[in-house]
Amino acid sequence: MFSLKNKTAFVTGAASGIGAAIAETFAHSGATVWIADRNEADGRSVAGRIGGNFIALDVTSEADCALAAESVGALDILVNVAGIGHVGTLIETTSADLDKLFAVNVRGVFNCCKTFAPGMLERKSGSVINMASIAGVVAVRERLAYTMTKFAVVGLTKAMALDHSHTGVRFNCICPGRVETPFVLARLKEYPDPQAAYRDMASTQLNGRMLKPDEVAAAALYLAADESAMVTGSTLMIDGGWSAGK
Repeated sequence: MFSLKNKTAFVTGAASGIGAAIAETFAHSGATVWIADRNEADGRSVAGRIGGNFIALDVTSEADCALAAESVGALDILVNVAGIGHVGTLIETTSADLDKLFAVNVRGVFNCCKTFAPGMLERKSGSVINMASIAGVVAVRERLAYTMTKFAVVGLTKAMALDHSHTGVRFNCICPGRVETPFVLARLKEYPDPQAAYRDMASTQLNGRMLKPDEVAAAALYLAADESAMVTGSTLMIDGGWSAGK
């Protein structure tokens, strides 16, 4: 198990799903963890369960991000998980849909990096992990806006890694396939045949199942740990082989 002892981590979107799994994994590995989310009730629940700290955060707000940085102080690990999805083709996607997704999925990542990275750069140490998606590497049907935003996250991560390659601060992103998050499981219940819908959604992954949040958290732990000191600018695929034939 990689150790994060004496490190402080800040995880956005940590009230549930992948973010909560990362926060819990980091806490078990010795880190002091800040759970940041708009969902105060669930966020405080996660914080209480893992012995972490909760802070209310709207990643689209520069002011919120600045206040969070003041509260947290020196930071070793930043994990940008907060994000939203949208189903739709070009014809079915409105400008408002696109603006909403970019505000959270792209501008939100930018805001947090812009706020926390300067302190890391000053201390010449830190790991920034951005949650992208399989949709940041290959296009996904009926996910036009989502695909656009996740390609942007991958590009943002690579650009930051390139610009700050000799500073001791690393920038990487994780690209999961479909993950069994509470959001996805809730959506499956809306289908006439949830089991058939699950099989259809999981079929893009070569092993025929979705990822578990803990499996994504394990990858984040590696990227946060000192053992990955030579890893920066990477796009870590955890997609059950989805992208293998692309």
